[in-house]
Amino acid sequence: MEKKIEKYLVEAVDHLGGLCVKFPPLFFRGFPDRIVLLPGGVIVFVETKAPGETPRLIQRKVHARLRGLGFRVEVLDSYESIDGFILTL
Repeated sequence: MEKKIEKYLVEAVDHLGGLCVKFPPLFFRGFPDRIVLLPGGVIVFVETKAPGETPRLIQRKVHARLRGLGFRVEVLDSYESIDGFILTL
């Protein structure tokens, strides 16, 4: 199910004229699944999960560090959460 949610996110971001890049963190465990790049220089890090799943401890720590640097980090686990995220952009 996580793959379907991720595909939905990619399509939604593409519809906005942005890019939803899969970042393979070969040497950085816990990094978010996707980097959303939008017109106007907007950058959002997104962790996709299957419905009801939550980030692992290492992911939560990395998310907190990114937020501490001033970046927006979202955890999305459903089509509805993606729709809500899109509305905030």
